[in-house]
Amino acid sequence: MRRLHDQNGGRYDALQQGQAATGRWLHWRPMSTGTPDPSLGTIAFIGGGNMASALIGGLIRAGRVPADILVIDPGAAQRDALVADFGVRTQAAADAALATAALVVWAVKPQLFNEAAAPCAAQVAGALHLSVMAGIRSDAIARATGADRIVRSMPNTPALIGRGIAGLYATPAVSAAERAAVEAVLAPTGQTLWVAQEADLDAVTALSGSGPAYVFYFVEAMMAAAAQMGLTPAQGKQLALATFDGATALAAQSSEPPEVLRERVTSKGGTTHAALQSLEASGVKAAVVQAVRAAQQRARELGDEFGG
Repeated sequence: MRRLHDQNGGRYDALQQGQAATGRWLHWRPMSTGTPDPSLGTIAFIGGGNMASALIGGLIRAGRVPADILVIDPGAAQRDALVADFGVRTQAAADAALATAALVVWAVKPQLFNEAAAPCAAQVAGALHLSVMAGIRSDAIARATGADRIVRSMPNTPALIGRGIAGLYATPAVSAAERAAVEAVLAPTGQTLWVAQEADLDAVTALSGSGPAYVFYFVEAMMAAAAQMGLTPAQGKQLALATFDGATALAAQSSEPPEVLRERVTSKGGTTHAALQSLEASGVKAAVVQAVRAAQQRARELGDEFGG
């Protein structure tokens, strides 16, 4: 059984917490022998862009030995940056070194997956696979790699500062311990949420994967309004961002639904009431729902387009 270990010989295991298969809660415990687990091997990243960098940074901060991380990326500038930032091993192309990988993380653009997988396939069939690619379904990954132990993840860009959330789906061949190992890799980037059906990842993609752009879009609009009302760009940005941060933190900590929290700050005939009436008259809520559903449909199309 492969598990992720830190450089001191510890391992992350799932606690028995209701549904053990989710591996939701992790704890660290030392290995009984105090010696490295020979099954550990290498964590290999195929693609070294922003999301890969976020995951690698988290692994290094958690005590992972840089020499145990291999990144394959054709871009010399990207490889140089990863070496400078983290001291990991890098290669321009796959070779036999990839066969030592216990975990292979796919972090290339969806349209480049088949091209990237072709030279890797002979080396990675026995590894656990983690994909952070949008749209590429597990059966397409299985066909391209010969693997059956596959976890698909849909993270979002706040992962770059450890405040993201990733939806996860595992194929039946992935064990509970391997789910926990994947969670340990993703833990430094933020929260995780398992879904039971792979198709649900299209909804995750639409809601949280694309979601930061919706928030930025709304912040842009609030800043534009601030400028029209005579505030400076810096003032508008500070007020808008602090409002989002505080409101989402309050909603996260409250046991009450968002609509109740909204009603509590909406006095009939007041300023908030005037703003919400304008939003309703403009059909903003319906437009947001329609936009998220459009993103879900595009996620499905990407899966079809790239061989799902």
